[in-house]
Amino acid sequence: MKKNLLIIDDEKAICSSLTFALEDQYNVESATDPKEGLKKMLKKHYHLVLLDLKIGKVDGIDVLQDIKNIDKSVQVIIMTAFGTIMSSVDAIKKGAFTYLTKPLDLDELGKAIEQALEYQRLNEKTDNQNDVLLTEVSYHGIIGESPSMRKIFSLIDKLKDVDTSVVVIGESGTGKELVARAIHYAGKRKEGNFVALNCAAIPETLLEEELFGHKKGTFTGAVADKTGKFEYANHGTIFLDEIGNMSIHLQAKLLRVLQQREFTPLGANIPVELDVRFIAASNRDLKKMVDEGQFREDLYFRLNVFEIELPPLRQRKQDMPLLFRHFIEIFNKALDKKVIWFSKEAETLMMDYDYPGNVRELINILEYSVLLAPGDTIEVDNLPAKVKNISARDTSELDLGIGVSLGVNNLAGLTLQEAEKQLILAALAINKGHRKATAAMLGISERGLRNKINEYDIK
Repeated sequence: MKKNLLIIDDEKAICSSLTFALEDQYNVESATDPKEGLKKMLKKHYHLVLLDLKIGKVDGIDVLQDIKNIDKSVQVIIMTAFGTIMSSVDAIKKGAFTYLTKPLDLDELGKAIEQALEYQRLNEKTDNQNDVLLTEVSYHGIIGESPSMRKIFSLIDKLKDVDTSVVVIGESGTGKELVARAIHYAGKRKEGNFVALNCAAIPETLLEEELFGHKKGTFTGAVADKTGKFEYANHGTIFLDEIGNMSIHLQAKLLRVLQQREFTPLGANIPVELDVRFIAASNRDLKKMVDEGQFREDLYFRLNVFEIELPPLRQRKQDMPLLFRHFIEIFNKALDKKVIWFSKEAETLMMDYDYPGNVRELINILEYSVLLAPGDTIEVDNLPAKVKNISARDTSELDLGIGVSLGVNNLAGLTLQEAEKQLILAALAINKGHRKATAAMLGISERGLRNKINEYDIK
């Protein structure tokens, strides 16, 4: 049976020519107005949409979001004459399968359509509990089909239309901001702003001003009013990343905002009503910070009404082939390459590597490898040294090295914290103080290792 394709492009000539080129293989319909195209989707199921990135004055990314809201399973291929790396990455993050630049190469288009439909077929699954057909492996930019990620998708689906505060926890690079964005853009607040603020990236003296804003003349240099993140996020969502780095002083002020649902800009007297969804994230153990007096308990319970824990990449290796394919496509476009896949040996090394930096590190590795690949295959020589070297070292040798450095008898009588400190010291010694290699050996992120080094005052 022929698959149903829909073309949405404001140029009638393009709609006609693509229809003529594809109608022998597919049931093709077209629309020059995005509203008309969306109405068609409400009446009929389409397997794939060819979508122009700029449809008159309408942004195709917004239409993409509407398409995915109507039917999450539909595959979307973006077409544009105004291609940029950022727009392609943004389109794919928002759920597009791939991105083609006009004038279209019909052979390339045909191959992309086949790949998109095959991608759809391979990943169709049925949720027997609620009888909903889940055909996507990308949920608002989050890639995965492993049981742990399907559970995350399910949680996001349950949370998207309620205003419950959420804390997303997980190692650095696992995609905490992507989860926050998915909750926002999948839910009822999607028309409002999504505002992300990294609490660790802004000095404490400036963080309060960033959140609350200020009035002209509040302090020297305040020559005009400044809109704070709270006001900008009003009626939308504010995402406070690395909230564990927020000072106790500012935590108290944030708690008041959460309780009163209002805030007062610096230098102002009249509070501003606040209707905003709060999502926070941390790669630190907030409960442990509460126990140690580093994080307010009342704020912790106010924020952590619901917790989503993202698994590290090493615990969901089933998703790696999907991630490989997804980002190879992105970097093919960005770097003008035509990489298809890895050699067998290179694929084995990529699958065996533990990715202490999680998905963020995987992206960097793939960009490096796609760039170096001379043809359509990534060979072992095109992989970063850390992928080749860490896989080449026998795990038992690593264990033996640490064991010899520590000595079993030396651990007897130590507390868990003391033993952990000794383990870190031994791993640092084996790796000659190299933190990235030490973090990889210990199976934690570099940030996690740095936090431990600071916690145990390791010099």
